[in-house]
Amino acid sequence: MTPTEILSDEHRQIVQVLDCLEEAAGRLDDGDNIDADFFLAAAEFVKGFADGCHHRKEEDILFVAMTANDMPQDGGPVAVMLHEHDLGRQYTQGFQSAAERMKDGDAAAASDVVQNVFDYVGLLREHIVKEDMVLFPMAEQLITGHELQNLSREFERVVAEDKAQGESARYQALAQKLLVALDRETVG
Repeated sequence: MTPTEILSDEHRQIVQVLDCLEEAAGRLDDGDNIDADFFLAAAEFVKGFADGCHHRKEEDILFVAMTANDMPQDGGPVAVMLHEHDLGRQYTQGFQSAAERMKDGDAAAASDVVQNVFDYVGLLREHIVKEDMVLFPMAEQLITGHELQNLSREFERVVAEDKAQGESARYQALAQKLLVALDRETVG
């Protein structure tokens, strides 16, 4: 798999969790009893897999390679993606903090969970489309030949590290746990 194919494949797993988050927040907003632990587990997935494993490959490897090939980091698509990563971190922290308050008995915190989840899901859905449809094709045009081989080796190294440390399996199991909690079946 190419680096952008790896990232796009990871997007599919992230979208599964976004679907779960959106459904759970919708149910919570409708007055259903959704346990705060669901949102805390989702925050763990987002921070560990989406922001950790996935964004690490984007920010530390792909974006660096793109900027080394004349793609500006301070403006343009890379800057937009970095800004959206930061905004996603803020929304994730927002729904995690609100879920912790909800778990401690603060009934008013549920609306903060819902708002931050909806903001996060909306942002990430658009973000993923931008990356898959615009940024990744740009990367494929910018990075070719020997540089692409080096980029691929670096991605393979990081993916192998994540597997060796059990990160891939851990976050896949956590995503499955979220699907099961909502009585959903695994997609893909």
